[in-house]
Amino acid sequence: MSSGVGLSVLASFMFGVLYYYSTLLSPLSGEAVFAWRMLLTFPFVTLFIVSSGDWGLVGTLLGRIRRRPVLLLPLLLSGFLLAVQLWLFMWAPLHGRGLQVSLGYFMLPLSMVLVGFLVYREHLSRLQKLAVICAAVGVCNELWQVGSFAWESLVVALGYPLYFVLRRRLGTDHLGGLWFDMLLILPLVFYVLASGGAVGELFSEHPKLYGLVPLLGAISALALVSYILASRMLSFALFGLLGYVEPVLLVLVALLLGEVIAPHEWLTYVPIWLAVALLVMEGVLHLRARRRQIPGQ
Repeated sequence: MSSGVGLSVLASFMFGVLYYYSTLLSPLSGEAVFAWRMLLTFPFVTLFIVSSGDWGLVGTLLGRIRRRPVLLLPLLLSGFLLAVQLWLFMWAPLHGRGLQVSLGYFMLPLSMVLVGFLVYREHLSRLQKLAVICAAVGVCNELWQVGSFAWESLVVALGYPLYFVLRRRLGTDHLGGLWFDMLLILPLVFYVLASGGAVGELFSEHPKLYGLVPLLGAISALALVSYILASRMLSFALFGLLGYVEPVLLVLVALLLGEVIAPHEWLTYVPIWLAVALLVMEGVLHLRARRRQIPGQ
């Protein structure tokens, strides 16, 4: 489990970097940044799958599609759900909606814990329950102060659980499934880039894009692969709870970009940060317990 926790934290950090990185790609629009991210991430993910020996997962999935072509329909839905999330992630910091999306990521672990309990009958440890209570206080404060949630928050909080549940039901919750989701997104990517005008002229006018855009793909690939691997190693509930690390980083990025937390919103964020601290404490206790079980430690 410790490897899964480490991968989850790494993914959260890289997503935070990516959140800020999109603002360096001006004058590219949010849609163009999303398209370049997908186009350049795909080869990195393909290379990783081949080098890790997981390419057989892609072949197995393609074989299932040949035997049951109707499987393409839910796979198209899976690809669409992923595309919406990845587009919103790139679009938000460029349009001053970073805090709204980060709130959605704060709500996401709660919704995933709920799904884990209702759908998979998973149980929480005492510290996990306490972390959920702390996070719930923060989320309830936001609901009470504002009266509703922004659509960006709801898309994240409701869309991702649906995506992960669908992947588990389809048996595509692995790197081969991620590869196929990205493959199905590529037609949309080509459409966005083709409709964006003369790409060569834009890059010539802004030479920095020649270096920054390829690096976008590398950062994105590392974040996505770490995230998917963590989802395979951890229980649905713990994977969801560790998701609190990412929105904390996204809030910091949003603040760096000039967005402001209103005074009444601190009661939203402080309890959630406390929930993160409780999860870190549980991770430390778990590692200590594992070391005691290993002879010679």
